[in-house]
Amino acid sequence: MTARLFEPLRLGAATLRNRVVMAPMTRRRSPGGVPGDNMVEYYARRAASEVGLIITEGVSIQHEGSAGYANVPDFFGSEALRAWERIARAVHREGGHVAVQLWHVGNARRANPAVGPAPGYGPCEIVQDGKTVVLGMDHAEIAKVQQAYTEAARLARELGFDAVELHGAHGYLLDQFMREETNRREDDYGGDMPSRMRLAVETVLQIRAVVPRDFPLIFRFSQWKSDNYEAKIVDSPQELRDFTGHLVHAGVDCLHPSTRRFWAAAFDGSDKSLAQWTRELSGVPVIAVGSVGLDKAHALTGGKQRDMSQVSANVADLSLLMQKMEEGAFDLVAVGRALMADPQWVIKVKAGRFSEITPLTARAYDELVV
Repeated sequence: MTARLFEPLRLGAATLRNRVVMAPMTRRRSPGGVPGDNMVEYYARRAASEVGLIITEGVSIQHEGSAGYANVPDFFGSEALRAWERIARAVHREGGHVAVQLWHVGNARRANPAVGPAPGYGPCEIVQDGKTVVLGMDHAEIAKVQQAYTEAARLARELGFDAVELHGAHGYLLDQFMREETNRREDDYGGDMPSRMRLAVETVLQIRAVVPRDFPLIFRFSQWKSDNYEAKIVDSPQELRDFTGHLVHAGVDCLHPSTRRFWAAAFDGSDKSLAQWTRELSGVPVIAVGSVGLDKAHALTGGKQRDMSQVSANVADLSLLMQKMEEGAFDLVAVGRALMADPQWVIKVKAGRFSEITPLTARAYDELVV
């Protein structure tokens, strides 16, 4: 029943050896924004254990408000870029492929002033206790952010990465612009859905202008935010069709709809998941994600674990996942915490050695290389 999971898949110029994707997971192990030798080993071990595509943790682009948390890696500056080039080469040596996830936290930066003196940036100004903690972005600032995304994507290809993913999920900058509750602008970047999506769509178009057409661009979006699991970005299949259509028309090659449980029904009146609806409506490859291989959904808020003593999860049955793959509900499967706990997850699943898979414990969070 695991056969389809281990079939190769063509994505742009790359042929992935299987359908398993390592989900992006923030690890905060890059002091000064520079990945070290431990980061090289962390990613190389997953590639050596036959992960088809690794999507890196989110990286900060070169804009002063991009980073929101300490020790998140940068994707700019000579030292950080040399380190990322080493990581890409290490993954390739092990037969894997790797995409870098480009991340701007937007107004989430205000919640963590320890990352530096720069304020948060977002679609709208936010004032707290008489102090401006988030700057509403004017057109000039929007252009700076778009240029930072575009330059990072260009550098990713130059450094040998196989794809880039834009982090448009979980309440961060691109997501903030796309959601009506956080985007109350009255200019051409606010209002109806096409206008709220303008920042994301223009960014995709600008990236497409500097990278070849066979260099894949993945877009991650979500029906939830880090501080609100019930937040919806679309309320119906028709809205999802329109939403994904804008992205695909601009040049997105693959969609990564983030959910906490990959099998959960997306809309009333149907048992289809968000990944399945996205696959049917968009016509492009789709990555499913959410509690794959584990019996508990994660519990994050604002980028921090609620209670580290509660992060443990047992290995879960994969029969439903395999069934959905055989039915063609989605094309790839992103595995996050299960791969963090056990670098050999793919090898063990492929061999049917399910009893040998290491369950998730706090150790996987505490130690980068397990």
